[in-house]
Amino acid sequence: MLELRPNCERCDSNLPPESGNARICSFECTFCADCADGPLNGHCPNCGGNLETRPIRPAAALDKYPASTKRILRKAP
Repeated sequence: MLELRPNCERCDSNLPPESGNARICSFECTFCADCADGPLNGHCPNCGGNLETRPIRPAAALDKYPASTKRILRKAP
C-alpha cells in the first residue's frame, strides 16, 4: 500500500492525496512535478530511479487507508 506522503522532499510543498502534482519512485520518494520535471530531470536523487505520477487513491478508500502525515524533507547534498 502506498504511503501517499504529504509533501515534496525537495521543496516541502504540500501534496495532498488527491494531487496529480505528486511524483514518486519505486521506493516512494515523493516530489512535486515542478522539482521532478525541473531540477531533478525525472530522476530520484535518493535512489536514481525514475519519477512517475503518483496514483490517486479514491476518496472512499482514504477513510480505511489514510494517507501518511509524516513529512520527509531531503537535506541538500
